[in-house]
Amino acid sequence: MKLYLYGHEYRYAVEQMLLTMFPGERPEYPQGKPEGDRMEISLSRAGKRSTACCRLYTGGGVYRGMAHADNAAMTDRLRTDRICQRLIKNAVYRAALRSGCPRPAWGALTGVRPGKVLRSILDEGAGRDEALRRFMKEYDVSPERAGLCMATESETLKAGAELRTGDICLYVGIPFCPTRCAYCSFVSQSVEKSMKLIAPFLDALEKEIAATAAQVRELGLRPVSVYMGGGTPTTLSAEQLDRLCGVLEREFDLSAVREYTVEAGRPDTISPDKLRVLRSHGVDRVSVNPQTMSDRVLALIGRRHTAGDIRRALAMVRETGGFDVNMDIIAGLPGDTVEGFDDTVEQVLALGAENITVHTLSLKKGSRITLESVPIPGAAEVSAMLDYAGKRLSGALYEPYYLYRQKFMSGGFENVGWARDGRVNLYNICIMEELCSIIAMGGGGSTKLIRPDSGRNIRVMAPKYPLEYINNIEKTCADKIKIKDFYTDFINREE
Repeated sequence: MKLYLYGHEYRYAVEQMLLTMFPGERPEYPQGKPEGDRMEISLSRAGKRSTACCRLYTGGGVYRGMAHADNAAMTDRLRTDRICQRLIKNAVYRAALRSGCPRPAWGALTGVRPGKVLRSILDEGAGRDEALRRFMKEYDVSPERAGLCMATESETLKAGAELRTGDICLYVGIPFCPTRCAYCSFVSQSVEKSMKLIAPFLDALEKEIAATAAQVRELGLRPVSVYMGGGTPTTLSAEQLDRLCGVLEREFDLSAVREYTVEAGRPDTISPDKLRVLRSHGVDRVSVNPQTMSDRVLALIGRRHTAGDIRRALAMVRETGGFDVNMDIIAGLPGDTVEGFDDTVEQVLALGAENITVHTLSLKKGSRITLESVPIPGAAEVSAMLDYAGKRLSGALYEPYYLYRQKFMSGGFENVGWARDGRVNLYNICIMEELCSIIAMGGGGSTKLIRPDSGRNIRVMAPKYPLEYINNIEKTCADKIKIKDFYTDFINREE
């Protein structure tokens, strides 16, 4: 869509709302006189108020949306930018609604972390009821989504209160899977094609672990959670897992770790010897992820296992003992139906996992689904799936504890982690709500350094693909100095 901006340069805010309301459109910024289907978005300040106005020209009609804010609230540059971007988004949102666009599940709210928006209102001193009222009014969020957000934010506040300065989470990325799922856009390599890369990858990873641990020790940082993800870490053999876990124990002081999670998401990678190795190293959480309990849908998305394999893998985990289990399911998979998804929910509930994460399908670049003609459930069907899951999980005494959104999600919905008996996963809360630094190692590892003073956070990325990671390991190790630089800068500012 053609976009014309007047009185501002908040392109990203406009583009976010464009993507939300018109997912098939892409932004264009033509020169010359405005013409044809387009948006004209202006921002002006007059007297005591700032006003954003969007005029949407489409289908022969003109639709206008406006939003206002008091200038007195714009106390500094950062707050001014946030308020102005909200005005821009709301103006575009209201014009789009008037043109006939359906109301999104989260209203005018964009971004990955709805909880951070709600928390910012709470931080201003608003009580729970007032914060919810403002959240719903300012962003047109439904009472159901607002209540879900408040429930997960309560868990965030609990987790944050138990963290102390210097606490960190460790992430280890193993970018290998038995096969690549059709919906997957994660950094992962099928071992069918890259088995020979696993050994040199582990050699390189050991070097990165040592370089990372040196920085953590020198700074006096304290790991409180370890999370091994991917890919599928249990693609590694029992001997390779034993070696990797041993290196982590040798290099890091893990005495303060409260949880140790390994994604064993694919049942075709789970075996008794691997589970025994993980338990011997203190791993106390694993994933056994069906995504769906329909064998037909599993075949469509390229998962080379059955629902029966899920049950057998879970039985192995329970027989080994000592693990909390997470099970992922996805609403909106190709070929699935509302009835089929509801059956998946019932089967997973019957298996009694301590955590159940309900994802919404995200059609990202790089996933095979986006390149194929595959029937995918529409927004109304996905909404019905999520509503059913929420009601059944709540009825089974699971509580929502973390929530996030992604671009290109079916219907613009959300992913929610549910826990029974308070068995929340601290790492998931910390990474989604940015409560502490996540120090990452491995292929595609994204270290996120978090400023407790609300200053500028930074990311340090490792190379994505196994061969690229192996060939660039010396630079990756050298980049670990950025951890020290970040914390040294923060300490100096405090002094």
